[in-house]
Amino acid sequence: MKQKFDIIQSSCIPIAIDNCNTDLIIPARYLASTARDPKFFGDAFMHDLRFDAEGNVVSDFVMNQPAFSETPRKGVHEIIVAGQNWGSGSSREHAAWAIAGYGVRVVISSSFADIHRNNLLNNFVLPVVVSRDMQQELFETIACDANSEVKVDVPNQMVTNLTTGRSEHFELNGYKKYCLMNALDDIDFLLKNTDRIEAWEAKN
Repeated sequence: MKQKFDIIQSSCIPIAIDNCNTDLIIPARYLASTARDPKFFGDAFMHDLRFDAEGNVVSDFVMNQPAFSETPRKGVHEIIVAGQNWGSGSSREHAAWAIAGYGVRVVISSSFADIHRNNLLNNFVLPVVVSRDMQQELFETIACDANSEVKVDVPNQMVTNLTTGRSEHFELNGYKKYCLMNALDDIDFLLKNTDRIEAWEAKN
């Protein structure tokens, strides 16, 4: 979903799974659909950890615990704090569709698989890389208070644990930053600059 990024302040869902691969993020049986329906893919997000083989809720999985089961909306669970190497495995873009469809706008981790990181950016989900210390502090803060909030300041590229006041700068490609802040995908960007492109072509 195309939304302008500015400052996102929200409580978080802690998914402390290192090497969480794209098959966990969205099981392969959902890949046949290419309609990109947000609800369909949002319902498939982490499906086989949220539900058992009979479709029963797995009550001890974090996303089913009362403190974290509420559907993401502005200021509530728009951020995931994830384990190391988030999005490893196959390069399926559907994993990014699932995260976006669930309503998450930011994933914070100490490391991402490169292709998945780019897929997130292309689908208006911001991957934020922080230090291992910051990542662990966030997990500890959320464990103490599920309502604790994190602020992600996209213009200044800063992420802040509002409970402790600790902040870190995060890297963000300038082009992708511009696109996120203006709710533009790659095609939108080209269309927005059609006159400039045509002028350059005419000149050269």
